[in-house]
Formats: sequence, C-alpha cells, structure tokens
Amino acid sequence: MAKTVDQLTVKGKRVLMRVDFNVPQDDSGAITDDRRIRMALPSIRNVLERGGRAILMSHLGRPSGDPADAKTYSLAPVAKRLGELLGQAVTLAPGCTGPAVRKAVDALKDGKAILLENLRLAGSEVESKKKDKKTGEVKLVKKWTSFEEQGAADMAKGIAELGELYVNDAFGTCHRDHVSMVGVPALLGADKCAAGFLVRKEVEYLQEKLAKPAKPFVMIMGGAKVSDKIGVIENLLDKVDVLLIGGAMSYTFMKAAGVPTGNSLVETDKLDLANHIREKAKTAGVRLELPVDFVVGDDLKNPTATSVAVGRIPDGKEGFDIGPATAKKYAEVLKSAKTIVWNGPVGVFETPAYREGTRVVAEAVAAATDAGAVSVIGGGDSASAMEVVGVDQRLSHISTGGGASLELLEGKQFNSLKVLG
Repeated sequence: MAKTVDQLTVKGKRVLMRVDFNVPQDDSGAITDDRRIRMALPSIRNVLERGGRAILMSHLGRPSGDPADAKTYSLAPVAKRLGELLGQAVTLAPGCTGPAVRKAVDALKDGKAILLENLRLAGSEVESKKKDKKTGEVKLVKKWTSFEEQGAADMAKGIAELGELYVNDAFGTCHRDHVSMVGVPALLGADKCAAGFLVRKEVEYLQEKLAKPAKPFVMIMGGAKVSDKIGVIENLLDKVDVLLIGGAMSYTFMKAAGVPTGNSLVETDKLDLANHIREKAKTAGVRLELPVDFVVGDDLKNPTATSVAVGRIPDGKEGFDIGPATAKKYAEVLKSAKTIVWNGPVGVFETPAYREGTRVVAEAVAAATDAGAVSVIGGGDSASAMEVVGVDQRLSHISTGGGASLELLEGKQFNSLKVLG
C-alpha cells in the first residue's frame, strides 16, 4: 500500500484531496446523513493542523446536463456542514478548473480548506450526457475510457495545476477510473501522492486482514441478488468456514433446491448459479446455511399482516425477513467466530416489522467483536442497517463504499490505488 497522508510534508503546500461527499439530501437540500463527511475529517484535519492548504474535491449525485443541475447538485450544503464540523469556514470554489478557481485557491492560507464545486458538473469527470428536450430522457452521448479523450485530459490537467500534492481518501469511488481518481494523481506523480486514513483503513480490513483470516471465518451474505455477491463468495470461499445466507437471495437458493417460495423475489435466471455455489461450498468443506423459517406477508406496503412460516413460504405470501429460529441459529454460529464478513441485510430492515432478523444477527456480530473477533461490514445498505439497529460503534469496520467494498472483497485491483505508488 502507498504511503499515507501523514507521511507527506504538507506545510505551506497545496494539497489536492479527493474525498467522497456524495451524501443524501432531502428535497430542500438539507443533508440527511453526514457520515461520509465525518469519515474524511481525520485526513483533512491532518493536513490543516500541519499547516497544509486543503483543496477538497468530490462528486455529488448524477447530474444530467440540465442547467438546473448547477443548483440541484451544488456542494454548497456540504461546504457549510464541513465548516461546522471543522470549526472554520470552508470556501466553495466557483467550479473545479479555470481562472476564477485558481484565484480562489491562490488566496488560500495555511491551515485552511476550500471545496471545489461538484466534479460531475464539469462534464468530463465521468462521461458526457445529453437531455432530450422532447422526452426529457437523459442519454449517454460518449463515455471515455482513456485520459487521451480531450475533455478528460484538459480537466485532469486543470485540476492537477491547482495542487502540489495529492491525497485519495474517497474509497467509495476507488473502483472508478475517473479523472479525479486516476488522471490527476498520474500527472502529479506517485512521489507526490498518498492515501488518506479512510482509504488506508478500508484496504486494511477489506483486503489485508482477509488474506489470512483468523478462524472460524463466518461470512454472512444477504441483500436481493445472488448475482451481486457471486464474486465475493467465489473469492473468499476457500477461506470461509461457514456461509450464512439471508435476505431475498436466500429465496433463489430455495427455489433452486425445489423449496416453495410463494411470491418471494427470486432470480429465476440464477437458479443454476445458486446450485453451483452450493456444490462448490460442499466441495470446499464450507458449511452453507439457509433460513429455516421466515417472516412473511401479503405485501410490503402492509407490514401489519405478517406471520412466521416454517420450512417453506406459502402460496400467495412473500418473505421479507429471516424468522426467529433462523436468527437464533445464525447468532449461535457467530458466537465462536473470529473473523466475520457481512454484506447485505438479511431482511427488509427499513421496515420495522422486518428488521428483527437483521437486529438479532447484528447483535451477535457485535458481541463476537466485543470478544475479539474482526468484523467487516460492507457499505451501502449493510452500513445503513448497522446504524439503524444501533451496533455501528461496536464493529471493527463498516465500509463507506458499496460497490467499491464488493469489488475489493472480490479480489479486484483498483487503478486509483495503483497510481499512488
């Protein structure tokens, strides 16, 4: 792994730092969850407290190219919230390249921070899109795959000229070969680049600690789709002792085994894949567990009409959570675990009626962590579930990146990390 931000000499230097401030907002633009901002604070403070000048950059949402995007996807609310957390005002630049931005950066003093405007508003960070005036449909005009594409190359050069050093602390986009992730550090050179503390921790837990995991190693796979998790399962299966299946993906496994699933969500085109995983687990000596009971209902919109089904899901019913016997069984397995990887909730945790399975399993993971186990939780819905059930502070690591955490668990290598040296 590359050097970290604290190994750079930052005093009096302009430090470009890629962060992930892609935070959710309500209709009024107010930030509803600032976790990603808070997770970047250690790296930002490290630069500021040592006399560096932090030039922060991030994307927000998926702008379509509509003129209204300039306001809808502005990072102004983020700059305000970041200033509150840092205890000092954070200037929002009028863009991410150009003379006006350069002037604002040149005015920056040691120990101060500026936030460039949403990178994706510039157009070349990811791809070019155009909104059809008649239908309102947003179409992809051109997606670049090389920094030789002129718009991307110009943007990379324009941003790189703003700084003298570069720090990547945006794990959530580390799996993307975007201008700010790969193009900018490539221009500055590896000797002037480093990883932020958050990226360093993500790699440590999602990759390094799983290279030789302490045993027993228990993996919990939930969420909706088997197809989303196949890469992770296949990459770690030779290291895992027990694989616990939950969430809607368990219904695909059941259907593949000929067990009735009622109206539950099933990936009918992945039945062979589910059987392949079961056979592969059996060959590898991995104990694969499926739910033995389920919290079922008629409709997700009517969570009061629920019941517990055992062994199978009745016709006309749909499974929304693992049942109490399954939750107890999984919790018992987790008691002896020394390494735990969990990706995907085991039920529709957003709805209180279907949250109990996730809560019981999460409490068991937290208890195992309290006893010395290493627990690694995927990002996205998995991270949200841990906060909702109140165990997030008791776990070893909760990833800030959904897609990025999955790809790292799959064993993939990221160009955004390679370019750091």
